[in-house]
Amino acid sequence: MKDTIKISEEGAGIVEPQTLVCPICDRAVQGELFSIAALPDGLQSIIIPNAGTTDDGRVCGRCIELFDRARRQIEAHARVFEQNDFVLPTPLRMDADERFTGRGVTIAFLDSGFYSHPDLTQPTNRILAYHSIFAEEGDETSLETNDVASWHGMMTSVVAAGNGGLAEGFYRGIASDANVVLVKIGRTGRISEDEIQRGLEWVLDHVEEHQVRVINISAGGDFEGNYLTTPLSQAVERCARAGVTVVCAVGNAGQVPGHPVLPPASAPSCIAVGGLNDQNSLDRARRGMYRSSYGPTIDGLQKPEVIAPGIWVAAPILTDTPTAEEAELYSMLDAAADEDLRALIASRSGLDKDLDESSSLPLHLVRQLISVKLREGNVINQHYKYVDGTSFAAPIVSSIIACMLEANPRLSPQKIKRILIDTAERVPGVEVDRQGWGVVSARRAVELALALRGSA
Repeated sequence: MKDTIKISEEGAGIVEPQTLVCPICDRAVQGELFSIAALPDGLQSIIIPNAGTTDDGRVCGRCIELFDRARRQIEAHARVFEQNDFVLPTPLRMDADERFTGRGVTIAFLDSGFYSHPDLTQPTNRILAYHSIFAEEGDETSLETNDVASWHGMMTSVVAAGNGGLAEGFYRGIASDANVVLVKIGRTGRISEDEIQRGLEWVLDHVEEHQVRVINISAGGDFEGNYLTTPLSQAVERCARAGVTVVCAVGNAGQVPGHPVLPPASAPSCIAVGGLNDQNSLDRARRGMYRSSYGPTIDGLQKPEVIAPGIWVAAPILTDTPTAEEAELYSMLDAAADEDLRALIASRSGLDKDLDESSSLPLHLVRQLISVKLREGNVINQHYKYVDGTSFAAPIVSSIIACMLEANPRLSPQKIKRILIDTAERVPGVEVDRQGWGVVSARRAVELALALRGSA
């Protein structure tokens, strides 16, 4: 390292080390520069074309960290986005019959909390009722409360029944005209079996009032238990006898020893839904399994019965939250012209530390950072992100059932389950225990429901 001479105000000569500058980001280096040729091939293949350099160049540690984050995102998502640079909407990936959108059918959702999302309320408010099982205990939350408990139920309900209004209908749910009843059964932390049961009992008491035909439960109970002696499972059975189909997320414990299926998903009459990973593609050859729980249950029952996409599912972002602010910023920057980027980042100072520190970066590296932020945040645009979990596979099945009931209102819960099983498509090479009877087929299920209209 060369030395430079600095002349002090007193005129004395002081020898100081020359400041190293990274040739890629033009920033002063804290530490040393690294040879690009000595980096792993995966990093070289990203740095060289994106930084306009060669393999005999050098790079600082901060640039390496940025490009390594991009590499991890590219490797994790390469197959997913090689055919599309956007997340596929659920009706398209499920080949839903667009003639049926759940009109006249009510789905009840039991979840930790909810929010009055525009995709459910505009142009027509399709939320028929909201109830908190904690109301008598002083719970003052409402559909306008956007606390941490609200986002999960908001997402599950909109995944099933949202009209995609904030995306001009592109990210609508399959049952985009269905009515919904929203029942809050949790606050913070785990939802107990007793709380789920209280929510079910409330729905049973109001079935006729709101014409509820489907109940979606994206929550699991406490322990494995025999359905004959488990009160929650017995409540599910009462729902079926009342003509209400109960759809349950099977859980995300597929990689846990024993991969247990807990109530209410273990109840015989419910339709337990596992997760499919379709790689965000319409190519059936790409289908694989999500890490969902599977049976047999403690009672020897096959669970799940069917599977649906449990990853790469478009869902709404809860408004007026840090996540919403970040998604809006990343989307705005992604669409902005190069000459506007620095001013826009400065105008949102304090929202994202990495972007705040990017003011001295060349524009091509700022663009790289924005791409990393979009992928790391699973951001689709300022209103939607992609999510995963069987919590979101279940409402997809609930939305298909709503369309089946629109096509044939006389279907019983037993007949609905039979149709879903008979029309499901097996995923080759995946054991039956994990996938049940296979991937739900939205179009075939509705067509069979319609064909049975005279006999069901």
